Amino acid sequence: MSTDHKREDFFQKHLDPASRLGEILFGLIMVLTATLTAGLTVAKGEAGVRRLLFSAVGCNIAWGIIDGIMYVMNCLIERGSKARLVRAVQGAPDPAAALDIVRAAVEPEMESLSTPEDREALCQAILKHLAHARPRKTRVTKQDLHGAVACFWLVFLTCLPAAAPFLIFSHPTQALRISNGLSIAMLFFIGHKWAKYANTNRLGAGLAMVVVGLALVGVAILLGG
Repeated sequence: MSTDHKREDFFQKHLDPASRLGEILFGLIMVLTATLTAGLTVAKGEAGVRRLLFSAVGCNIAWGIIDGIMYVMNCLIERGSKARLVRAVQGAPDPAAALDIVRAAVEPEMESLSTPEDREALCQAILKHLAHARPRKTRVTKQDLHGAVACFWLVFLTCLPAAAPFLIFSHPTQALRISNGLSIAMLFFIGHKWAKYANTNRLGAGLAMVVVGLALVGVAILLGG
């Protein structure tokens, strides 16, 4: 099995499609914000190019670490919500109230995928299970850490195409324009891929992602991001 295939399997195993595309989009917004902000006051020559390179790579390394930590925290919160559901069911004053708690947790997710009768049967089965379940103490797992690593690498790897022009060209303005062009092309690609999972028009989604991505970059720059 090739290294590229193993890397792809790692990301697919630990992050769902929406999370993977979200991390890549986040990485693109970060690198565009960093390079465009630095490009406003960049010096000429190799010193300016180095500054843009450090801005692009450094920003995404920092935010990749932050995003990985946030991923672990979100995993803990999600598992904690399941423990809270168990305690809420077991602490309900009567079976009817306990069933209402289960319905509130289950039905919004299943409404479009099942009939009312199927949902009621599922809620009854979940209630029977939760009535005797023991909520586990929330801890960081190996899967959480793997997901955090996947988040970091997606954010970091996203900046590499945008950073490459700063290694090739010696003129800051030229390198910046090519870098921004590559980032915009990647925004279109992400929108095109996102359309597959959202079941919508791919060309329209790609163009919309470019517009939304650049708008978010503009907001970040205007607010001092």
